[in-house]
Amino acid sequence: MHDHDHGRAGDRRALAAALVLVGAFLVVEVVAGVLADSLAVLADAGHMLSDAGSLGLALFAAWMAQRPATPERSFGYARAEILAALANGVALVVVAIWVFVEAGLRIADPQKPLGGWMIVVGVVGLAVNVAAAWILARRESESLNVRGAFLEVASAF
Repeated sequence: MHDHDHGRAGDRRALAAALVLVGAFLVVEVVAGVLADSLAVLADAGHMLSDAGSLGLALFAAWMAQRPATPERSFGYARAEILAALANGVALVVVAIWVFVEAGLRIADPQKPLGGWMIVVGVVGLAVNVAAAWILARRESESLNVRGAFLEVASAF
């Protein structure tokens, strides 16, 4: 049996803090995107939803990975973190496809979004992503799981 703790409590704290930031701003973006009729803001809300889901999955995987090793599972549940990193990559692809389809629909039926709202929400969203990425960057070199979550959040830049 192997003991693979490697600072997982710090990983979980970083993932939880980033999840709270992203989740709170996700709600703001959905409301602002609908009110401003802005595909750009709604697309970013989709990205934030993907980020929140990925962070939640990474947090769950980090929790699973803390379970002790057994004779049948010499590495415990550490593989859960690797699977979470894979799921985070797939989530990015799904959001990209949704934005592409929605953009095509908007070309056929253009909308006039409220530009001021878009700028304010975009700037605040960038600040939230930078803060979440900074939190994760401090831990990302120690865990593939946290690195995957970091790359998901950092993909907004």
